[in-house]
Amino acid sequence: MAPLHPAPVDSPVVTEVDMGSDTGPTTVRATIVQACTVFYDTPATLDKAERLIAEAAASGAQVVVFPEGFIGGYPRGATFGLGATIEGVNSAKGKEDFRKYHASAIEVPGPEVARLTAMAGKYKVNLVMGVIEKKGYTLYCCVLFFDSQGQYLGKHRKLMPTAVERLYWGFGDGSTIQVFDTKVGKIGALVCWEDRMPLARTAMYSKGVEIYCAPTADYSPEWQASMIHIALEGGCFVLGACQFGQRKDFPPAPEYVFAAEDKLKPDSVVSGGGSVIISPSGQVLAGPNYEGEALITADIDLGEIARAKFDFDVVGHYARPEVLKLTVMDRPLHPVSFTAAAKTNGSQE
Repeated sequence: MAPLHPAPVDSPVVTEVDMGSDTGPTTVRATIVQACTVFYDTPATLDKAERLIAEAAASGAQVVVFPEGFIGGYPRGATFGLGATIEGVNSAKGKEDFRKYHASAIEVPGPEVARLTAMAGKYKVNLVMGVIEKKGYTLYCCVLFFDSQGQYLGKHRKLMPTAVERLYWGFGDGSTIQVFDTKVGKIGALVCWEDRMPLARTAMYSKGVEIYCAPTADYSPEWQASMIHIALEGGCFVLGACQFGQRKDFPPAPEYVFAAEDKLKPDSVVSGGGSVIISPSGQVLAGPNYEGEALITADIDLGEIARAKFDFDVVGHYARPEVLKLTVMDRPLHPVSFTAAAKTNGSQE
């Protein structure tokens, strides 16, 4: 892959604002990495991620956001043989494809997470990374968070996979709806179409999210409307990150087969990008970029959050808890639990 260069910050750059001697300046440089996974090759994908993080950091990025499923891969156009099922039995080719996909996923924690942690610390960036997590033999679409001191902060598992995603990914629960307090602001994420779930967004707003990351696989023009709406609704900066990929970026057939394989050429775009950075006032600060792999960068003024929320604070002065109220089940859900037997006279019964 040819080296990427940051897309120019061609929108008005927010002037650094001094909020007083106690807080200091509030401008943060944020970069979205719009690039494609090296599919079925997680070590190579990690190498690619490091090159792109280094390039973003060299341009002054303090927050770096990657798309949905960057590590492990978003299985764009793949079916895993699910169109050839009889009485619940998947095809042999589909099962083998899933085995390879499972092998490309990562354990959290695990060696790949340790490497990402080291990258965040080495390049002094707050890193938001889309990954495919494996827990046993179930896969989850996740976002991992790391701070610029080289610490792993935690993860968010996608609550609701969309359409065919439900056949190869498990469902997250409320225990990973999280917002992390970093030196550059409070960072959190929802993934792709769970960003369209009003109650999930409300939970994020209630946790004080300031830099709302939206890793996605949706590159439709309509997605831009969702990004603007969320920024206005939440009074937060929104960073929508999507992969840009062409057919040639995936293994050739028959190793990897798209549902519409016969209609694709090597240069056919299969994931169209559209990554964008939106301000709390709904202003597009950078992007959307549909041109290719790129770094999309903007300087964001956290002082704008207070200015926006003076007009509309959805979980503050605009809330009506006596009329509308949300309860979030934020405990982990487990399919199996064990209760230790009571000990009597030193023995278990």
